[in-house]
Amino acid sequence: YFRSVFMGIFDQSSRSTFVRSHTDVRQHGLTITLLIAILQYLAQKCSVADHWFPADLQQRARVSEYLSWQHLNLRLHCSKVTMLRGMYPFVMGSEVPKEKMDAAMEDMKQSLDLLEEKFLQNKQFIIGSKISLADLVAIVEMMRPLAVGVDVFKDRPKLLAWRDRVKKELGEKLFDQAHEAVLNPSDMQQKMPNNSEMQKFKSALSRYFR
Repeated sequence: YFRSVFMGIFDQSSRSTFVRSHTDVRQHGLTITLLIAILQYLAQKCSVADHWFPADLQQRARVSEYLSWQHLNLRLHCSKVTMLRGMYPFVMGSEVPKEKMDAAMEDMKQSLDLLEEKFLQNKQFIIGSKISLADLVAIVEMMRPLAVGVDVFKDRPKLLAWRDRVKKELGEKLFDQAHEAVLNPSDMQQKMPNNSEMQKFKSALSRYFR
């Protein structure tokens, strides 16, 4: 899960949904490796339904605004909580210091508050009445902490209702398939010690956690 990008894109003509796992996109000599760039490229290259990345400049600007904001906010803070809760004991051999965990949880809370108050507000989806790439990117990051027992939707009825709308738009089967590792974290944890790259991974993480 940590090394994959799960993308659900509706085909405009058939209304069918596809899910793929990408670390990069390679087409006609072009290689794209960053998630947001991949999503924007595919949305335009594959002529998906307009609501994903609208042609209307104002609507597209709203999508781009969220995608620019989330890097150092929701994505960063959800990832940090997940890494501290899930990987710190494994890498460092001890529990996460309370002050470190509390600070990470507070940062994530502030990002969730901003998502609710600034971006979602009282709309069905982040930019309006239809789902977009902004919602797709947001839901991936918000599902991540579930793998370590942190439910970001708890006591947040607005976000919970939004999540259910996103899940319905994507299709429940696709949604669960894309987040299988999150919904079944024990499977992922059991495989970690047998990973041939784990020692390098642990070394890098130990520097990050200090």
